[in-house]
Amino acid sequence: MKLTLNEEKERVSAMYETERKKRAEGYSAVCGIDEAGRGPLAGGVYAAAVILPEDFFIEGLNDSKKLSEKKREELFDVIIKNARAYAVCSVDEKRIDEINILNATFEAMQKAVAALPIKADFLLIDGNRAWDSDIPYETVVKGDSKSASIAAASILAKVSRDRYIKEQAKLYPLYGFEKHKGYGTAAHTEAILKYGPCPIHRRTFLKKLLGEQK
Repeated sequence: MKLTLNEEKERVSAMYETERKKRAEGYSAVCGIDEAGRGPLAGGVYAAAVILPEDFFIEGLNDSKKLSEKKREELFDVIIKNARAYAVCSVDEKRIDEINILNATFEAMQKAVAALPIKADFLLIDGNRAWDSDIPYETVVKGDSKSASIAAASILAKVSRDRYIKEQAKLYPLYGFEKHKGYGTAAHTEAILKYGPCPIHRRTFLKKLLGEQK
């Protein structure tokens, strides 16, 4: 059921509640952080950090996974145009293989925070784990559907990674990256078994798959 404009404004406004609480505690640059691409078998992991204007209404703002690709692309442009500050960074598949996906995700998040043109004074991090940050922070489980700034970060990270993987699909057309974005679908795993890994595959993610064929 489609919400009325007033209902949509109320829904989005509710997503700023955590940011409001932090501003009430004296923080002025509350930054939402989220990632995209922890699960795929190929490509890097992306993270975005976003500081939004206070209570800025973005119609349709939500967890990127709940939005269509078209809507994510639309909101991407709205967010980067209106955010007080934002940054998107990635860690590639070689680094993921070197330090594992959790540490690579934290590294991408830290890079995004460091790249912000405005220094964040409080971090809202999607999920239930974080690195040892010198900036005060709070982890928010399912934060991309609860916090406006985390939702914005989830959209920037997701769109940025999808754009990247589509470019990789042109370089490695045998794997169908444009369809599955690197996730372990049946078609993707069949292509890996048939053609072997390509340069952007995460070798540590393929050990079980390839080991079963030995």
